[in-house]
Amino acid sequence: MIQELKFKNFLSFRDEAIFSFEPTKDEPINRVAIMADGTKLLRFAVVFGVNASGKSNFLEVLDFLRRFWTQVPRRNDLSTRVIPFLLDKNTPSEDSIFEMKFYVGDVRYWYKLSLNKERVSHESLYFYDYPSPQPTRIFWREYAEGQSIVKFNPAAVKLKVAEIDAINLNCWKNMSFFASMTKVNISIERVNDVIRWINEKLMPGINRSTELSGYAKEKMLKDEGFRDYLTSFIKTADLRIAEVSVKETAHALNEQQLKMVSEATSIDEDLKAEILSSGSIKDIDTGFKVRVKNARGEEEYILPESRQSDGTTRVIEIESAIYTTIKEQAFLHVDEIEASLHPSLLDFVLNEFLKENDNRSQLLVTTHYDPLLDSLDVNDLFGKDSVWFTEKKEDGNTELYPLTDFKGLGKLSSIRKSYKNGQFGAVPEIYV
Repeated sequence: MIQELKFKNFLSFRDEAIFSFEPTKDEPINRVAIMADGTKLLRFAVVFGVNASGKSNFLEVLDFLRRFWTQVPRRNDLSTRVIPFLLDKNTPSEDSIFEMKFYVGDVRYWYKLSLNKERVSHESLYFYDYPSPQPTRIFWREYAEGQSIVKFNPAAVKLKVAEIDAINLNCWKNMSFFASMTKVNISIERVNDVIRWINEKLMPGINRSTELSGYAKEKMLKDEGFRDYLTSFIKTADLRIAEVSVKETAHALNEQQLKMVSEATSIDEDLKAEILSSGSIKDIDTGFKVRVKNARGEEEYILPESRQSDGTTRVIEIESAIYTTIKEQAFLHVDEIEASLHPSLLDFVLNEFLKENDNRSQLLVTTHYDPLLDSLDVNDLFGKDSVWFTEKKEDGNTELYPLTDFKGLGKLSSIRKSYKNGQFGAVPEIYV
């Protein structure tokens, strides 16, 4: 689980921004997870802000780190792909800085990264050996004399000189230490735990353009538990769908299509070999069973996916990701979660996630849908600790701040009305 995220000089964030999942007061058990050291972490957070205020850029911090941690560049002279704050004459030549505190199981880690487009300047990882409050450094790396130099704490990591040399040889200046470990056959227990957490617990983010259909179909095809869950969800949500059916089909490819597959560089090699061997490509067809009542009585019809509304398709796709997040006790972020969803359906989706007890899954969303704030006045969905705002200043810098920064919240008759009136900022200034 993520505890805290700090970052600076990245996209629209010039100054240091700090985001925390720690509550400032006691929350209902379904809203928090309690770690072995007593730390409480929120399971849900929502970020409000106007268009172009930096909400999506905030989520991009998580996407960038996930990509940087997992991807191995083809050459050591390629860009790290980090994008600094560009609306200042100094920041483009300065490093972007990231820090994250997170839990793998009950062990708390602290990760630090400083880099520019060409290279990593600093990277390090610490862990906290509870009950000791002091962190223990596992590794650190610096850039010196034209190369990255990785060093290890001998009290935490036992490696031979040859193994350290191999790690340094493979840890290029433009890649993460974690990515470099996939190139060597060397095992470091706590590092391995973190790499597994990155690969298995940090789910790819969802935005309005994310294509989840393939993922959702694969989930429905192979996971009977998810099919049962989705059927129950659809009926409870009253989507007018009785059942969703899936079946795998194979489509034969002609010579020209097979040649294109053979020459493609973006297709996984194992998948490419399977396609070329069979001469066909597999697909998953989805059908939606709809019941109607008419003069003849009650009848059933099967409609293809193409005949479903964007809202129906999107809610199924989001639920497939949320289902996995809950089952794997993972982390998921969704940009503009309200897109194509009816407000009542959005409330239902969030309620379904938050009703889970004794679960370490986390959901972070951005939205323009301020009626969600009405929940704070009746305290039935999430608390004030879960609400954050982004606001872009005149100098182009995005500020990220929590609702709990403001005093006297308990005296307000309506958090939503106060927000719409500009009391918390993060609302558009419209000049007529």
